[in-house]
Amino acid sequence: MFLRIFGGLVLVLTPLFLQAQVINTATMDTVETTVIGHVGLGGYVDSYYGYNFNKPADGANPYSVSSARHNELTINLAYVDVRYRSSYMRARFVPGFGTYMDANYKHEPGSLKNMVEANVGVLIWEKKKIWLDVGVLGSPYTNESAISKDHLMYTRSFAPENVPYYVTGAKLSIPISPKVNTYFYVINGWQVIQDNNTGKSIATQFEYRPNKTMLFNWNTYIGDERSSLHTDFRMRYFNDFYWIYNRGGKFSATSSFYFGYQTKESASTASWWQANFIGSYAFTPIFSLSGRIEHFNDPEGVNIVPVTGLQGFTASSFGACANFKLHKLALLRFEARRFFSENNVYLDPNQNPTNGSTLLIGSLTAWF
Repeated sequence: MFLRIFGGLVLVLTPLFLQAQVINTATMDTVETTVIGHVGLGGYVDSYYGYNFNKPADGANPYSVSSARHNELTINLAYVDVRYRSSYMRARFVPGFGTYMDANYKHEPGSLKNMVEANVGVLIWEKKKIWLDVGVLGSPYTNESAISKDHLMYTRSFAPENVPYYVTGAKLSIPISPKVNTYFYVINGWQVIQDNNTGKSIATQFEYRPNKTMLFNWNTYIGDERSSLHTDFRMRYFNDFYWIYNRGGKFSATSSFYFGYQTKESASTASWWQANFIGSYAFTPIFSLSGRIEHFNDPEGVNIVPVTGLQGFTASSFGACANFKLHKLALLRFEARRFFSENNVYLDPNQNPTNGSTLLIGSLTAWF
């Protein structure tokens, strides 16, 4: 049923695609910086208040690392962005703070818990513009990053919440043509800074811009995921596809689909997949309204273990977000989101299993 609705939305909206420059919002390079010589300095503050009508007992919205707190005025993510750029070298250091960092980096040791990005790159072939970057890098996976201002909805979809927001290792950037870029990664593993086993993982990214309006992206991941938390896990295989449309006018949209396979030592291979569609319409230069529909299917609980103790997680959500551009560097947003499932994977206010949850959330975000 969901796939029929999802496919119908895409078909209905496809004729609206006209033409303007599109960026890959999976990256974290969109914050404006003040440049002094070779050094750029910027910053970002994302504040929010969320109310979950299921009233989670521990104050944490389940299955979320972004904007994850219930009934608190707090900071999702705040960081300082320091960059260096010359004709042959580049470097970036982004220390971060907030509830997103607390939730998403909780398994990293010591000062690594505050490392949004920290990397250095060198131009190894000037003629072909081939760069090698090493360190903690922004993840290429899905069409959403941790930077809410870049996205059509304030909250993150199931899709980015269950793939790496960051990777650690080496990245080789190879432009093929003005329309095609490729990237190759050797990394420590699936969203880790400190490695959790002796193996290394391989990832690829293929980015295609057929015109100034549209972007298509395909990512892959192959790696051994055994760890102290998942002693039974072995090789993981993952494919991620997304599409971004933005002609710089009233309508913009994006869609993501991915699927993965996790091999295990003592069991058959487990699989999971997700699909989403997000659209936005700007009524004025200041006000726009966005909507999202999505489905996440992880029947064997590779990525999500239900808080109710069930085996496996399957859920959908739909929502709407009102966006007010207060200034070219500030954004006020209000979002309503409804989660629902065929199974009781949520807890109601009395801590009894239930099949749904509703979230209202507001945010004031600024960058400089």
